[in-house]
Amino acid sequence: MGAELCRSLLVVVMVVVVVVSGEAQLRPNFYQFTCPEVESIVRQAVMKKVRQTFVTVPATLRLFFHDCFVEGCDASVMIASPRGDAEKDAPDNLSLAGDGFDTVIKAKQAVEARCPGVVSCADVLAIAARDVVVLSGGPSFTVELGRRDGLISQARRVAGRLPGPDFNLNLLADLFRMNNLTTHDMVALSGAHTVGFSHCSRLAKRLYTFGPSSPVDPSLNLAYARLLMRACPRDVGPTIAVNMDPFTPTVFDNVYYRNLLKGEGLFTSDQVLFSNLLSRPVVKKFAADQSSFFMAFAASMVKLGRVGVKTGHQGEIRKDCTAFN
Repeated sequence: MGAELCRSLLVVVMVVVVVVSGEAQLRPNFYQFTCPEVESIVRQAVMKKVRQTFVTVPATLRLFFHDCFVEGCDASVMIASPRGDAEKDAPDNLSLAGDGFDTVIKAKQAVEARCPGVVSCADVLAIAARDVVVLSGGPSFTVELGRRDGLISQARRVAGRLPGPDFNLNLLADLFRMNNLTTHDMVALSGAHTVGFSHCSRLAKRLYTFGPSSPVDPSLNLAYARLLMRACPRDVGPTIAVNMDPFTPTVFDNVYYRNLLKGEGLFTSDQVLFSNLLSRPVVKKFAADQSSFFMAFAASMVKLGRVGVKTGHQGEIRKDCTAFN
């Protein structure tokens, strides 16, 4: 029994060492000698794409989040499968906008032209996610680098790993906790919805079939609900989308949190951040103080970028972000 306990403890210690050592190998100057201009190269590509369409901003940010929560931040979401069974093909990822993928592909191509076979797609995505935040008025922060690209990308492994629009606070907190992120991180990262958009299908339940006694979610501001109903009538087409922040949709700011104070969160999983007493103080703090939100968001993005990373000899450095080598 003692030997069995020792073996179990050894396994736990080994797992902890692997996780910690992976994070420890990330550092801002990882490409100092092998591709010193990588951040500048990516920034130029991102700027060009943002000038073409603002959708680049929320699309790239959401792509990073979805990537990190499934298999870790390893660009597994970028893989394209001719069989339609890759991570990006999972139902929860079908709404990821193509402009996010295109941003990473274009940035990686620019990097490959200067530093072939050196910089991972995972790192390109992490840099691009920071850059779209800055380009839309949000905070800058140092991106830790040294991730390698994952070797697994399967649609069947996505279910249950991403938050849904109907999640309550407990479900959200549990999911973030699984990724070493606190409730405070969760509230801060949700602020990315200040530049997001959603297809009408993801909020139809809140507007039309919430419950037997109230077809409209009672936590939803009625004037805002009527506005959404005009934009998203019953049986609306699957391509129709609405801004998550109807007031400053192209500016990365704290208006998302001010909207929550008025019952104007687009998803149940947005509004619950204010409805629940555990997270309400943080929402109120961010609504009142944009600099506080910016500091928290930057710190939480760095933590998000450490989730499940592959480093050292793990994974690979893909030549093409959409295909394994």
